Amino acid sequence: MWVVLSLLMALCSGALSLDKLNMCMDGKHHKVEPGREGDLYAQCSPWRDNACCTANTSSEAHNDDSYLYNFNWDHCGIMSKRCKEHFIQDTCFHECSPHLGPWIQEVDQTWRKERVLDVPLCMEDCNAWWEDCKNDYTCKTDWHKGWDWSSGINKCPKNSKCRIWTEVYPTPKSMCEQIWSKSYLYTTYTKTSGRCMQLWFTGPNPNKKVAQHYINNARQHQSFTLSMLLFLAVAPLSVVMH
Repeated sequence: MWVVLSLLMALCSGALSLDKLNMCMDGKHHKVEPGREGDLYAQCSPWRDNACCTANTSSEAHNDDSYLYNFNWDHCGIMSKRCKEHFIQDTCFHECSPHLGPWIQEVDQTWRKERVLDVPLCMEDCNAWWEDCKNDYTCKTDWHKGWDWSSGINKCPKNSKCRIWTEVYPTPKSMCEQIWSKSYLYTTYTKTSGRCMQLWFTGPNPNKKVAQHYINNARQHQSFTLSMLLFLAVAPLSVVMH
């Protein structure tokens, strides 16, 4: 019994001490630790004070023929400039953000060890992304998998067809949640709420406070759960002693 109690106490102490507020995921191009990168390029520049991406990665994020993932945005014709800007921003967010810790999950994939899941995005960012892409075309719902990579870059799989954006993604919610295998969660929170992550921002990174909010919530839930486990472990012992 005391061994069980000791293990629960150790679990509680270790779990609550994890620093998820300032970290880089174990991805293909991420730095080991976040830090200042004063030369981040264009749309990635808001992360320059504390970034998980290098200056070279930030530059490549803006290139159509980028070596980062060999991903072809123009798989159903030339993607519109406004639409592509959102995907560049999405790439900057994914590669550069040091505050995604609460949503990082381990994965068993050859090109990365970790990914994000259900990152709560602000409503304005999802809505604007969908609005600026609604006249573009794509042949797939989930862009993480199922492509034809035989040429070295992604092409539409056999028997698929290019369809207008709104047919593939009828709503901003469907796009944000499906396009990258649930990496993002659509929310009705606004940027002033402090409850959602912002793809687009200027000045100090507002996402740190958002991550802190979710870390605190998780710790409170974890503390309650472990307290209940401790109670359930101790209760039988107290009965025996009486």
